[in-house]
Amino acid sequence: MKKEIVSPNVKNFIVSLRDVGYTFEVAVADVLDNSITAQAAEIHIQIHAEPELTFCMLDNGNGMTSTELVEAMRLGTKSPEGERSQSDLGRFGLGLKTASFSQCKKLTVISKKNRKTSVRQWDLDFIADKGEWILLTPPLNQLISLPLVKQLKSQDNGTLIIWQGIDNITKSDVSSTISNLRKHLSLVFHQFLEGGPKQKAINITINNNSLKPFNPFNVNHPATQQLTIEKLKINRSTITIQPFILPHHSKLSQQEYEQYATEEGYTGTQGFYLYRARRLLIYGTWWGLHKTNDAHKLVRIKIDITNEQDKDWGIDIKKSTASPIPEIKNDLRRIIRQVTEKGSRLYTGRGKKIEDKTTTKFWELVPYNGGFRFTLNQDHPLLDRLIKELAVETREILQMYLKGLQAYLPLDAIQAQLQQNPYEVHQETLLTEEDIKEIAMKLRSSGLDEEIIASLLKTEMFKNREEFLKDGD
Repeated sequence: MKKEIVSPNVKNFIVSLRDVGYTFEVAVADVLDNSITAQAAEIHIQIHAEPELTFCMLDNGNGMTSTELVEAMRLGTKSPEGERSQSDLGRFGLGLKTASFSQCKKLTVISKKNRKTSVRQWDLDFIADKGEWILLTPPLNQLISLPLVKQLKSQDNGTLIIWQGIDNITKSDVSSTISNLRKHLSLVFHQFLEGGPKQKAINITINNNSLKPFNPFNVNHPATQQLTIEKLKINRSTITIQPFILPHHSKLSQQEYEQYATEEGYTGTQGFYLYRARRLLIYGTWWGLHKTNDAHKLVRIKIDITNEQDKDWGIDIKKSTASPIPEIKNDLRRIIRQVTEKGSRLYTGRGKKIEDKTTTKFWELVPYNGGFRFTLNQDHPLLDRLIKELAVETREILQMYLKGLQAYLPLDAIQAQLQQNPYEVHQETLLTEEDIKEIAMKLRSSGLDEEIIASLLKTEMFKNREEFLKDGD
C-alpha cells in the first residue's frame, strides 16, 4: 500500500483555525482559565488602544520553565482523555492558542519560574509566509516597553500573555469591549472572586480596577429562595443541583432588579447554570427540557460538575456548548417541575390578591367557560351610587361603555410592560391624594348614612383613609 505524507496548507489552515467563533470576552476567559489552573491569586489585565491595540494578562501563578513553555505553546499539547487535577479548567490543550489566534495575529508568552524568564512567540503572518509552524524566541529587551513586562520582572513566578495584531475589535471599540469583558468575567468567575471554604478569593483587575463578583443567584438577598441541594451519582462522579428563585421586583430596588436581569433580561436568563470546577460554562438554557415562560423567569437552577465529566456533557473547546447526559434528564425534569411550581407562585399568588374578600376591589376575577376573565365590580359602592342617580337611558350608555372597557382590556401590553419595565408602570398615580379628598368631600356633602360609609371604607380608594369620610376632615 502506497503511503504519502500530505501536509496541510499552513496559510489556509491558519485562517480556519482563527475562525472558531470566539467573542473577545469568551477568548479572554479561556486564556484566564490557565492562570487559575496555575494557582494564581492575582490576575491583571491591561487593554490599551495606543500606540497599537494591545491586550496583556499577567498572573502570579506557578510559571513555566523554557521546556514547559514550549510544550504549552504546542497545539494540542495534552490529550483530552488524560487525567487532570480537579482544579484544571482546560481539556483540549488548545485554549490558549485558539482563543488568542481568534483575536490576534501575534501571541507572545513570557513566563517566569524560579526567577528564570522564558519567552516564546507565535507570529501568524511569519508562519503563513514561511509555510511552517516556526516558534519564535524574541529577546526580552525588545518587549520591555509592553504593558506589565516590568511587573513580571519584579515577581518570582508568573506568566504574561500578550496579544498584538488584534483585528477582531477596533480602537473605537475598546471602551465597550472593556465594559463587556468586566461583566462577563465577573459572572463566569464569580465563585473564584468570592472565595469560599478552603478557597481563597482571587483578585482580577482590568486596567487597574478590581472586578466584583456577580453571583447570578443573588444569594445574599433575604427574599431569594434557596431550595434544597440534590446530589446525583453518575458512575463515580457526583452532580450537585441547587434551584434558586430570585426575588420579585417588589422586593428589590429598580437598580438591583435591572442588575440581576442582565442585558439578556430575566426571560432570557432563566433556566440552568452549568458550572465545571466552579467555573460557569453555560447559563440561561432549559436544554429543551422545558419551555421558556414569563411566569418562571425568576427560576435559576445551578448544576455543579467535575472536570472528569467533560466528555459526558459534550463540552467544546470554547466551553460554550454542553448538554445533560440522558441518565439525568428525568431527574432534571422532576426538579424543573418542582421549582417552577414554586417560582410561578410569585406571580399567580399576586394575581389572587384581586380576590381578597377584606377589600372591595374595582376589578374581579370571574370564572368563564373553563377559564376566567377580568370584570369591573358591579357592586362597587361608587359605581352603585352613580348608576342609581342616572336616568335609564344614560345608565345604559354607561354600562355599554364599561363593557367595552372590560372587553378591550390591553392584557398583552400590560403583561409586556410588567415583564420588561415593571418600575416604569405608574398606574396608581392617575388617582392622586387630592382627587380622593375631593371625591370624599362630595360624597360627605351628599349625606351618607353609616352603612354606605362602612362599605366605602372597604374600597381600595378609602381603605386606611378613614378620616376622608368622617366629619371634620
